[in-house]
Amino acid sequence: MNTTAIYPGTFDPITDGHLDIIARASRLFEKVIIAVAANKGKTPLFSLEERVALAAEVTEQFQNVSIIGFNNLLVDCAKEQGAEVVLRGLRAVSDFEYEFQLAGMNRRLSPELETLFLTPAEQYEFISSSMIREIAKLKGDVSSFVPECVEKQLHKKFA
Repeated sequence: MNTTAIYPGTFDPITDGHLDIIARASRLFEKVIIAVAANKGKTPLFSLEERVALAAEVTEQFQNVSIIGFNNLLVDCAKEQGAEVVLRGLRAVSDFEYEFQLAGMNRRLSPELETLFLTPAEQYEFISSSMIREIAKLKGDVSSFVPECVEKQLHKKFA
């Protein structure tokens, strides 16, 4: 399949759940672009540059995956990158309503852009970046939820 997919998110930080989706997407699409959102509406723990660097480090084994940062509309970013598919991860039913609304708005803004939902493997269904940040902030063990380099960066942030 000669299709480019874009997987957007804040990735603050990138988790094993994200990596599960990325690994599966890399087998489904010719090219997968991990689009790290600046997301000015939130105050991320890691800067955009740090999040892009961490994502690049933990995905270097995937030959068809690239990482970019973006601060414009996702549909515009997707067009700029030549993506035909937006990938979104769904962990639970509670994610669906919000993701459904986003997909509808993106379709309205860019009808040629399809949205595809992937669910993580069951061992990652409960992982969220916000939970990981909270556990790390309280000096908990996040080693089974994030790659080692991410764990080290979390320890540095909360030292």
